[in-house]
Amino acid sequence: MPPETQPEQPRKYAAPRGTSDLLPEDWPYWRYIRDTGERVCELFGYRRIETPLFEDAGVFLRTAGAGTDVVEKEAYIFEDRGGDRLALRPEGTAAVMRAYIEHGMSSQPQPVRLYYIAPNFRYDRPQAGRYRQHTQLGVEAVGEAEPLIDAEVIDLQATFYRRLGLRGVTLKVNTIGDAACRPAYIEALRAYYRPRLDAVCADDRMRFEKNPLRLLDCKEERCQPAIAGAPRLRDYLCDPCRLHFERLLAYLAALSIVHTVDERLVRGLDYYTRSVWEFHPAEEGAQSSIGSGGRYDGLVELLGGAPTPGVGFGSGIERLILNLKRQEAAVPPALAPALYIAHLTPEAAIEALRLAGAVRAAGAEAIVGPEGRSLKAQLRHANAHRARYVAILGAREIASGEVTLRDLEDHSERRLPLMDLAGAVAPHA
Repeated sequence: MPPETQPEQPRKYAAPRGTSDLLPEDWPYWRYIRDTGERVCELFGYRRIETPLFEDAGVFLRTAGAGTDVVEKEAYIFEDRGGDRLALRPEGTAAVMRAYIEHGMSSQPQPVRLYYIAPNFRYDRPQAGRYRQHTQLGVEAVGEAEPLIDAEVIDLQATFYRRLGLRGVTLKVNTIGDAACRPAYIEALRAYYRPRLDAVCADDRMRFEKNPLRLLDCKEERCQPAIAGAPRLRDYLCDPCRLHFERLLAYLAALSIVHTVDERLVRGLDYYTRSVWEFHPAEEGAQSSIGSGGRYDGLVELLGGAPTPGVGFGSGIERLILNLKRQEAAVPPALAPALYIAHLTPEAAIEALRLAGAVRAAGAEAIVGPEGRSLKAQLRHANAHRARYVAILGAREIASGEVTLRDLEDHSERRLPLMDLAGAVAPHA
């Protein structure tokens, strides 16, 4: 007889590489960052916007620029059943600008101040605080060209980190010029790199052809000597770009926002112009940005709108959580239930469900204990949930129309009518 075949074991699945589950113990950090971000944005007069998780791929491919990682390596692009070429959102700014154009926001008072908290998707090498699906707090101010709004956006971002309680955060700023003065610098940069191409990485050789400014952004060790000796962009700035940057620095000084000028700081997307910046925590190195931003005066035009200036930033929530945990920052804990209802008979279980509904209607959290467990087991369960009170329902309580209420903080105990339980618990929720 043939040997008995073993049944195939079900496959155990895991979250895709570069993604993570948001577990209940992590939710207090997310809620704290979300609530703080929303409050700070609203204090500065910014309004919430949400765009779809996916867009026409051209929204991102047209605006990111040739040679950028978004175009070459990172975008999740697919064709749907209708034949449309779509992309999961790799970054928020281009999508918001598409919405700005589509919904005629140029007719509103300018600048239009917007913020969002939304997931982005990039096929990137996963590392600490950086995932293929990551959530970003983003801020955009659209329709104003003067550096005062740049300073406002930086001030908002600095205020956000300060309200979170992050310590040792530093700010680096730079200017990358604009379409009037950057071309001359690009030619000088190419002339400098041309005889050095054999000494740099393969990515830099591609950037040399497609996106030379990003040569300054390379993190490969072998490329650092070339970066150190590269021409300085500030030597090629036109007068308007130079004045814009000088005024921005003056505004930051007036706001007492400590900063350093980093002439090697650029952005990875082509639509940025003039002001760029990054915030870094004290505990990490040069690649540890917790948030970056800049001006993008040509982006709306790239998407078919009228020439419209804009400036904004993005800050990854996962990386912020990493730094809050590292600094052991005080984060409000998850809410504990005000009441746990332990029940000892089938009739008591029915009454427990009714009482829990009354307590919730009064505005307090309530959990009903599992069926069939002893009082001792349910009390352990209540402690595990960190409940403030335990209401005990047994045959005696059902017969008398009363409930035994135990306070787990001061260990006191009292009996009260069933109808009074919600009022006794809700004021302490």
